[in-house]
Amino acid sequence: MGGFRFGVLAESAGSVGELVATARRAEELGYDTVLLRDHFVPEPFGDQVAPLIGLAAAACATTTLGVGTLVLDNDYRHPVVLAKEAATLQQLSGGRFELGLGAGWLRVEYEAAGMAFDRAGVRVGRLEESVRLLKELFAGKEVRFDGAHYRVDGVTNFPAVDRAPRVLIGAGSPRMLRLAGREADSVGILAKALPGGIISDAMEERFTAAFATKADLVRAEGRDVEISSVVSVELADDPRAAAERYAVERGWGAGAADLVADMPAKFLGPLDHVVELAHHRRERLGLSYLVVSDREFEAAAPMVRALSGA
Repeated sequence: MGGFRFGVLAESAGSVGELVATARRAEELGYDTVLLRDHFVPEPFGDQVAPLIGLAAAACATTTLGVGTLVLDNDYRHPVVLAKEAATLQQLSGGRFELGLGAGWLRVEYEAAGMAFDRAGVRVGRLEESVRLLKELFAGKEVRFDGAHYRVDGVTNFPAVDRAPRVLIGAGSPRMLRLAGREADSVGILAKALPGGIISDAMEERFTAAFATKADLVRAEGRDVEISSVVSVELADDPRAAAERYAVERGWGAGAADLVADMPAKFLGPLDHVVELAHHRRERLGLSYLVVSDREFEAAAPMVRALSGA
């Protein structure tokens, strides 16, 4: 069983300077990666810098910290263009880039940009072809491809990379989870995206049973894929009170505290308690790559120190 990894999702960094400061501090605190989302409308996560350019700045400002996307919307970049950008960032960072990809889900963003928001099956099919193309391009091959969504006729990627970036796929639906199981180094397990272009807010999507079912779909492909999730960490004396606060903040009511405690992405309570939870969830669910918001990463640092190398 692999060790834990920890990432910081820089979702409140409103400038390159703030992102660089977050990356440097994350490196000091022992985190493994700093990560950026990929949105150009402010809701639901707030305004942010362009991910690949921002990560280049973060890579230049650090020495060991990984830099990654969580996740790029495949529809926003042709894979031939993305392969060149990713290879350049992999070279610039000395091999520290992690390429997170998704099929896209935020309808209002597509509409704001005048882009067609195709049904989920089409978007996932496009991502499947894109991942295949990216891997061939990273391998230094002259690529010829004639698929349902992309046609490439004799492209060789530049710059060449000694080692392809790690690939993470963000997935919440069965088809996406199976794709991650076949192709990814890591999978970020999500609540499922709904046809209307939003992420499900259903509580049951966040319970252990649902997470386990999704992790099993990934593992059913027979490969060793790292399991990841964006998590909430609150180090507090009383786990029950912390769970009640979280439930109230989400609009579920204090009575949902026991249900919150069953959510694999919630680490609430004293340090020894959350460390025990992390070990238990890694053993039961395979969850070993924990990503926290930059709003929590300072407070979560004791958990990172306690579990690093574990």
